[in-house]
Amino acid sequence: MTVSRTRIVRWLRVLLPLVALAMLSTMFLFSRGSDTESRIPYADVDAQAAARENRVVAPEYSGVTGDGAQLTLRAATVTPGGSGGSGGAAGDVALDWLRPDGLRADLTAPQAGLTDGLVRLEGGVRMTTSSGWQLDAPQIDARTNTSVIQADQGVEAQAPFGQITAGRMRLAPDDGAAGDSADGTAAILNFSDGVRLIYQP
Repeated sequence: MTVSRTRIVRWLRVLLPLVALAMLSTMFLFSRGSDTESRIPYADVDAQAAARENRVVAPEYSGVTGDGAQLTLRAATVTPGGSGGSGGAAGDVALDWLRPDGLRADLTAPQAGLTDGLVRLEGGVRMTTSSGWQLDAPQIDARTNTSVIQADQGVEAQAPFGQITAGRMRLAPDDGAAGDSADGTAAILNFSDGVRLIYQP
């Protein structure tokens, strides 16, 4: 009885590893024949059209103005300007703007023009601020060298206390000019040129 049990144990020591190897080999063989494939995600972009039109797809620009405001500009496409470097045109634009005092503004527009030191958002611009304002304007200019945002072609604003319509709007440091705001000087949202306020308490 002892001899047969010893033989069984010896055979099991040989057979069990072989069975395990056979099972692993079978698993690898079946996994190779699987229909599921790992695919690399590619952007849905017509590369030939982009090359013909000389445009850049999904660019992003980040920078800091001279007085400390952080800018991040994203667009679906950008078409560079002429050989003179006068700028370019962007489509489906989003601009994130953060001042040193913590005030944040998020702007979106269907299109924008890019020139030296200026981003001109056009085609129906919406701006929301961290202080609770929402503004709509046909055009808004944001400077890249100083923390100034302005609208000169009319603006409609939804404020925490009511509605404002005006011919012009300017968001700038407290002194109303491109001064040094790195010391924490608060920004002022200034409306002018035919201001109308509907107060909603």
